[in-house]
Amino acid sequence: MASRATREGTVTRGLRHVLEACGAAVIWSFFGLLPIDAASGFGGWLGSRIGPHLRITRRARKNLRLAMPELDDAAIEKIVVEMWDNLGRVVGEYPHFTRVAADENRVAILGTEHVEAYRKDGVPCILISGHFANWELFPPTCRRGGLRCLQVYRTANNPLVDALLRRLRGSDADDGLPKGPRGARGAIAALKEGRRVGMLIDQKLNDGVAVPFFGREAMSPPAAVQLAQRYDCPLIPVRLERLEGCRFRLTFMAPLVLPESGDRRRDVAAALTEVNRILEGWIRDRPGQWLWLHRRWPDS
Repeated sequence: MASRATREGTVTRGLRHVLEACGAAVIWSFFGLLPIDAASGFGGWLGSRIGPHLRITRRARKNLRLAMPELDDAAIEKIVVEMWDNLGRVVGEYPHFTRVAADENRVAILGTEHVEAYRKDGVPCILISGHFANWELFPPTCRRGGLRCLQVYRTANNPLVDALLRRLRGSDADDGLPKGPRGARGAIAALKEGRRVGMLIDQKLNDGVAVPFFGREAMSPPAAVQLAQRYDCPLIPVRLERLEGCRFRLTFMAPLVLPESGDRRRDVAAALTEVNRILEGWIRDRPGQWLWLHRRWPDS
């Protein structure tokens, strides 16, 4: 009986994956037919009108109240609408984002003086960012700035959708690896070879390190800091902002100075606290461009 139930569950899950992937392919094919600005604008319009009414948005509102209790309901709703507008634009921009990243009129690059020394192989560094604006622009825009990096990413729950996303990204196997053992091995190999690694480090990791984020303890991923310590390479924050419509600004920040007290665990916690402080500042500056839907805190 259990075996039959397992088989039925597998078939049901497989059918759901196929239907989801077909739906995603149709949606992205439609957006791909539109001009870039129209795709971004229409995606934002749909997102801002549908998203706030979805059940998952309750989590965003709860997260906002936890992180910024000084906000009233009207301010929270404004941020929620902006968040869904941004997410809708991300969906609409997906079929176009490699062209967007390559266009200097759409994505301005600042702070290149901070990364001049790391543009050639043999000088490793770790580029860190978060789920801001259209975070998919992070790797290709870094490439345009002369810093091609191995991107360690979280795979989609649906493997068929994940394959579609990889095809839309248009990157080869050397540009992206999924989080987990394979991604960890790839990141280590890249740093040993003197190459660059990119990571989005703003989401919860259950077995991470508890450090403050918006004044509350949050389990934070330590891998970027640990790798920087182990391979003595700089940790460079990279900020991505949506300026207006489908126009962005990517800014390379100065490399972080990692603490060296001799207590490795304490140094990791101190460095992660500084990283979270930087991320928090970016979020407070443009709260509608961050992904508030994630369970970032234990009580969210």
